[in-house]
Amino acid sequence: MLKNITIGQYFPGETVIHRLDPRVKLLGVFAFIISLFFINSFYPYIFVVAFILTTIKLSKVPLSYVIKGLKPLILIISITFLINLFMTKGEILYEIGPLDITKEGLVQATFMALRLIFLVMGTSLLTLTTSPISLTDGIEKLLKPFSKIGVPAHELAMMMTIALRFIPTLLEETDKIMKAQMARGADFESGNIMNRAKSLVPLLVPLFVSAFRRADELAMAMEARCYRGGENRTRMKELRFKKIDFVALSITTVFIAIIITYRFWW
Repeated sequence: MLKNITIGQYFPGETVIHRLDPRVKLLGVFAFIISLFFINSFYPYIFVVAFILTTIKLSKVPLSYVIKGLKPLILIISITFLINLFMTKGEILYEIGPLDITKEGLVQATFMALRLIFLVMGTSLLTLTTSPISLTDGIEKLLKPFSKIGVPAHELAMMMTIALRFIPTLLEETDKIMKAQMARGADFESGNIMNRAKSLVPLLVPLFVSAFRRADELAMAMEARCYRGGENRTRMKELRFKKIDFVALSITTVFIAIIITYRFWW
């Protein structure tokens, strides 16, 4: 299950999507996420599916690899679906004991589940097609205007990127610890949910120790390379917008315009 998480992982490639400016991809993902909350009917999801599938096709990331990232969130998506299904008042369709399934609840539950699915797929594509260094530079460039009011743009970008980068590393470390403890007789799979949760507690201590050790090693490595963030930091490759970046921004703008237009006028 832990190996199925794709957020924070990078899928190397030389495709059009990989070569896009990281600022364009960040803005595109933000706009995509916001557009999901403008959708109030099922027809706009046709454009969303077409947009996602086209991006996956151009990035040459296997569709199965992207869908694999949804597996760890099946429980969260299911709980969200059930809460909206049973807690939304409206026209009653079915009665299951004290719980009622309403028409409005079914629609709302479906919308929330689809939003979560496409949100995860969109953010996964961002990290899968953008290297950690490019992602750091892109976030820093976008936050740079806020540095005039005291926002530490470089430090925030570095922390966010390191956090994303270490998600798969910590998951891999967790998997190793679980296998080591299972080899010693630990049981993480039997029993009810409470018992499984209690059995995971012994994982926390070695995982935290490993995380702090890796953080200390990273800090020493950065100091050994004379890393100094801030205004005087130079880059080997400066970010510059290209023709393909403006094309991508135009396509994303048209996509957002279609979604908003459908919401308010159609």
